[in-house]
Amino acid sequence: MFKIVDGPIEAIALEDAVRTDADGAVIVFRGVARRFSCGRDVVHLEYEAYPEMAEKIMAQIGDEMKTRWPITEVAIVHRTGVLEIGQASVAIAVSAPHRGEAFAATQYAIDRLKQIVPIWKKEVWSDGSQWIGWEHEAHQQEPVVR
Repeated sequence: MFKIVDGPIEAIALEDAVRTDADGAVIVFRGVARRFSCGRDVVHLEYEAYPEMAEKIMAQIGDEMKTRWPITEVAIVHRTGVLEIGQASVAIAVSAPHRGEAFAATQYAIDRLKQIVPIWKKEVWSDGSQWIGWEHEAHQQEPVVR
């Protein structure tokens, strides 16, 4: 399961989607909106995505994970729209016979997602806002993939 959604992410459903009786480990990572970022008070986050491409690339990441580690299943869901503090923007579930591989694959998934998936984040603060990941670019016309 590799999806872009516009509502809350159901972590238990994600876990159920990947767990099999052969697995001794199921890791569910949730990335959540935090109150402070770089010393600023975050009011909320806004995410935008190119869903068709994002889902294809998330599936590609799943394939990469399966070639690197003996994992059973993987699911990645990312949310778009406005997220309040504490809400999950992304959830990744990985099942495997052993925990070491599951942990390593999960970390790889979130790092790779931030590198190559066309999803953009805007932090909205009490005194302004900014698209994150492209604030130091010379030409700030379009955000880069975060």
